[in-house]
Amino acid sequence: MTVAVDRSQLRLIIAGLTEGVVIVEPDESVSWANDAALAMHGVEDLDGLGRTVAAYRANFVLRYRNNGSLDEQRYPIERVIAGEAFDDVVVEVTPARDPEVKWVHRIRSLVLNDRKGKPDFLVLVVTDATERFAAEERFERTFAANPAPAIICRLSDLRFIKVNQGFLDMTGYDRHHLLGRSTYEVDLFAGAERRTLAVERLSEGRTIPQMEAHLPLPDGGNRFVIVAGQPIDMDDEPCMLFTFADLELRRKAETALQQSEERFEKAFRLSPVPTVLVRLKDLAYVAINDVFTQTFGFTNEDVRGRTVLELNMWAAAEARAGFHAALQANGHVHALEACLVTKDGAHLDCMVAAETMTINTEPCVLATLLDISARKHTERELMGAIDAVMADTSWFSRGVIQRLAALRQPNRTDPDALLALTAREREVLGLMCDGASDAAIAKRLTMSVNTVRNHTAALYRKTEVHRRSELVIWGREHGFPFRSQSKSD
Repeated sequence: MTVAVDRSQLRLIIAGLTEGVVIVEPDESVSWANDAALAMHGVEDLDGLGRTVAAYRANFVLRYRNNGSLDEQRYPIERVIAGEAFDDVVVEVTPARDPEVKWVHRIRSLVLNDRKGKPDFLVLVVTDATERFAAEERFERTFAANPAPAIICRLSDLRFIKVNQGFLDMTGYDRHHLLGRSTYEVDLFAGAERRTLAVERLSEGRTIPQMEAHLPLPDGGNRFVIVAGQPIDMDDEPCMLFTFADLELRRKAETALQQSEERFEKAFRLSPVPTVLVRLKDLAYVAINDVFTQTFGFTNEDVRGRTVLELNMWAAAEARAGFHAALQANGHVHALEACLVTKDGAHLDCMVAAETMTINTEPCVLATLLDISARKHTERELMGAIDAVMADTSWFSRGVIQRLAALRQPNRTDPDALLALTAREREVLGLMCDGASDAAIAKRLTMSVNTVRNHTAALYRKTEVHRRSELVIWGREHGFPFRSQSKSD
């Protein structure tokens, strides 16, 4: 009776516990279970649980985690009958009546012996770990499927215990060769500026902030990454979850950009043509090359912090306005002839070309200013000579006229102006191209000299030329036939 009274009092004490308690007798009968133990097995009474060890085995299929079904005598209830004391055994429990249901139990045993040392009071203490292990399974699946590289190390010995496929793909490590190695062997913070902080936080089990590092690879190279650490528990074991962001593509892009900028800088500096780089938004000077300084006299100190308008190198405001308008409309300017002013006030005829581009994310304009003063001077001398001799062109041969026309304006064509000429104006122009004077033209066409001059003025206006020599060349360019003049002309 004493034992029965003691057990009755014990049952009252443990009945309301959240842990499940099952009392097993040495004769393999199950004498009592509290409500928590019954609920953990999805039953309402001992009949549903099993009043004997054999009945319990028939009602429930057990397996240890990550192993197959348990053999006979390996159920925790059978192990406690044998007098075995164990702690924290984790099993999956499935009711035989419903194989789709599964619980996870953590079980420990308590064996109380009588005065003779024989088992007298056998207890199974059950904790429901279903939700916890379900969460761990979800974490396992998410961890494995996450494409972001990640690896987990145990804080007690700093050895890697889990790694996902993203980390293996990024680094080329083999899973089996990596697991079990320590952070001393694979330094996750190699080359990090705040490596000392990372090591301190790791030893303390605290969050490790993001930092750039050069992760060592199995082939001896390294990979540029961002790494961060977050403390977590795995099976009640303090661990550190390391996550990574691959910066290798960024490093390659930065390297390519640096090389491109170096090539641009060399080409800019070594260009034989005066070249400037200005910001597009305000046309402030960014850089000039040495040839620009040699040609125009302005140094880096002269242009630093100043805009194109402030430096005012354009001799004509109209030309500057046209340049800016073309640049805004097209994003580029090609072969614009303009007169630019040097630092000492000299005027240079230049061929200006410009193109918009982006330098270090900043929209800019790259412009070349080719000095064509010598060429223009030669052209002006040539045109002056032509103007001087063509006051009377009657002695020019057909070949000379054609060469003079090609030299004067080799690419000039204006079909609209040609169509605008009247029949009489065409006759005047034809005779003028033959070298006839105004008097000869008046005599040939039976009109006064003043009338010839009026037609000539109309020709100037319609062809947009200003000299007789230019008008003759214009006519030859537009196919007016050469007709030999008679002596009387």
